[in-house]
Order: sequence, then C-alpha cells, then structure tokens
Amino acid sequence: MTDSAPAEESLEQRTREVIESFRPYIQADGGDIEFVGVENGIAQVRLQGACVGCPHAAMTLQMGVERHLRERVPEIKGVENLS
Repeated sequence: MTDSAPAEESLEQRTREVIESFRPYIQADGGDIEFVGVENGIAQVRLQGACVGCPHAAMTLQMGVERHLRERVPEIKGVENLS
C-alpha cells in the first residue's frame, strides 16, 4: 500500500458521489450512467439506456456531467464514455 492509495480512493469516492447525484436527471430521460473509474484525471463512465446512440449524449457528458464534476472534484480533467 502506498501513500497515494487513500488519496486515490478519496478521488474515486468523491467522483462516484457526484455521478450518483447526477443519475436521477439522466434517468428521467430514460437513460442511465454508470461510474467505471478514474484514470489519469479522467472520469470513466458508461452511458446506458436511451443515452446509447443519442445524439445529445456527448453534450450531456460535457455540459452536464463533466462541468458538474469539475466544479466539485477539481482533480478531474474530463469525462470519457466507455461504450
């Protein structure tokens, strides 16, 4: 175990909490978002349901999820959808 392990856990936990708080908004439109992990400052998520193939999914990720995440977890540089 290294000294950075607790910080990484904290980063992942904080990121997960923000994404979980955003889920109801996405679910209201028939979609869903699953937190996968954080790698090199990029939050990895998986869009599901109506979000798959939706032309607005990229905008939802950037203008919604990413903006919300970066405000609350400044270490996050972006969001990536793993399809």
